[in-house]
Amino acid sequence: MMPAHSIIKSAFGLLVVAMASAPDLALAQRSIDFENLPGRARLSTRSPVAAAEDLSPPRATSRKKTAARKSGKIVQTGGLSPDDPAEPLDRAADEAADAELDPLRDLLNQSATPIDLLAALQLAGEQNPLILLGQQRVVEAVAQRQLAAAQFLPTVNLGTSVDSHWGVLQQSTGNILSVRREDVFVGAGANAIAAGSVNIPGVVWTLNVSDSIFNYLVNRQEVDRREFASQATRQDVLLRVAVAYNELARSEAARSIAIVSRDDARELARITAAYLKTGQGRKPDADRSATELARREARLIEAEGNVVRASAALCQTLHLDPSMRLHVTDNQVIPRSIVPDPIPLPELLAIALMHRPELNERRSAVTQTLLALKGAKMLPFSPTVFLGFSTGGFGGGSDLVAQPTTSLPFGRGDPRFAALQGRADLDVMGYWTLQNLGVGNKSMIAAARSRLSSADFELLITLDRIRAEVAASQAKTFARFARIRSCELAIDAGQQAFTEDMTRVRGFQGMPLEAIDSLRLLAQSRLDYLNVIIDYNKAQFELYVALGRPPSEILVRPAEPQTPPLIPPEPAP
Repeated sequence: MMPAHSIIKSAFGLLVVAMASAPDLALAQRSIDFENLPGRARLSTRSPVAAAEDLSPPRATSRKKTAARKSGKIVQTGGLSPDDPAEPLDRAADEAADAELDPLRDLLNQSATPIDLLAALQLAGEQNPLILLGQQRVVEAVAQRQLAAAQFLPTVNLGTSVDSHWGVLQQSTGNILSVRREDVFVGAGANAIAAGSVNIPGVVWTLNVSDSIFNYLVNRQEVDRREFASQATRQDVLLRVAVAYNELARSEAARSIAIVSRDDARELARITAAYLKTGQGRKPDADRSATELARREARLIEAEGNVVRASAALCQTLHLDPSMRLHVTDNQVIPRSIVPDPIPLPELLAIALMHRPELNERRSAVTQTLLALKGAKMLPFSPTVFLGFSTGGFGGGSDLVAQPTTSLPFGRGDPRFAALQGRADLDVMGYWTLQNLGVGNKSMIAAARSRLSSADFELLITLDRIRAEVAASQAKTFARFARIRSCELAIDAGQQAFTEDMTRVRGFQGMPLEAIDSLRLLAQSRLDYLNVIIDYNKAQFELYVALGRPPSEILVRPAEPQTPPLIPPEPAP
């Protein structure tokens, strides 16, 4: 494990891959003095070999038409036919032909919207559907918790009812009466009939004590569980955004590397074709150089397609129109160290156990099932309480009773309503329930206990997964960081070898086949260097998310104290 000061120094002093987009090629074509930049290598779309002194014979200014290129036939050096192998390469005409044939050029030349990583993360947090869905689930859980808490409050019913009867009735003594009666009730409650209590009380409060209490506690844990689930979803989405952003940076840098390699191959093909024209070169060498140039052109087209696909993938994570062309604002790809390396793995695991929202979500689920189990055990011993109170105006009459003198002057046998008078009813009840002779309660307890065991196992599964993610992410960061130095050395050696081979080819001292081999090794070394830096950055983001995005003060470590050297005492005279 490397010390902290070494990591910080390496993060800013390691090799840098310059990503030059199509509008920035003019800026990227500046020559670089590699000797004055130790520990740092830059890639531009201007090859150092192409910028070197041209030792080959002068080029002509004419060029054949690109009929062979349009036909799909591989020809020598930008369209030279085998019958005229000495036809020199006109770079401007070749690029014009490429623009005419490349269907991706219109997509790449459209106006690109610059975006950086911070803006991408903020944009995803505001309009990504997955994040918004998680937030709405939290809102729903809060509403359910509020509903559970409101069960402790009474319900108010205001209304009126009218009851009429024609025909026979049976008295409690068994006597059958033929009667016609009517009554009306207006006030707090409804459906007041005769001497019975109001069937729909005006103020009603009914609940099972333990069921209401534990239901509220379970819903409160549900809010916590959904909040942690929303945080986990947010972290996953932001990680996907960071990965998609790095992939776009990778594709744009790979396109720049493909341009550099294409220019190197074009220069080699021009030199071999010029030697062949003067009779100093061999036709197989010119053919091989032309084939390598065609392969580099194909690699460039593939890289341009990868840029478009990476931009569309980033638009998808940001919920943007995929036809929008995004362009990363970072002009360099550098290693980004988010989690300091000196933190040992056991400490990282402890940080993850405290901050991972998935683990907190599982803990809330365990608490939920535990409360549900306690509620099921308490249910047979918990009473159901009912309280009803009604008040209002009540009146009526029948054909068996004479109307009071204060009412309307109807005679006996006539239907009538008496004057409304005040009425109040109060009902209080409490009872205990043993469902299905206790068998139903026993089944409910068994089901709740099984759900608790399942929640415990899910917690253990999540714990094992988090531990594995942290350990794997840390291992990937170490392995990919160690590869950066190797890829740096490979680029330096490959660049020197290719430059020397091109110098020998220009002086007609080396074989073009050696330059082609050096070109391939250098191009692969550039891609490997780019990939290892992007993969290292992705591993850093994955490790940071695997830790639960802890606060920065938890990850910061104090610098190691520097012990001053001991100065031996001067010898006595």
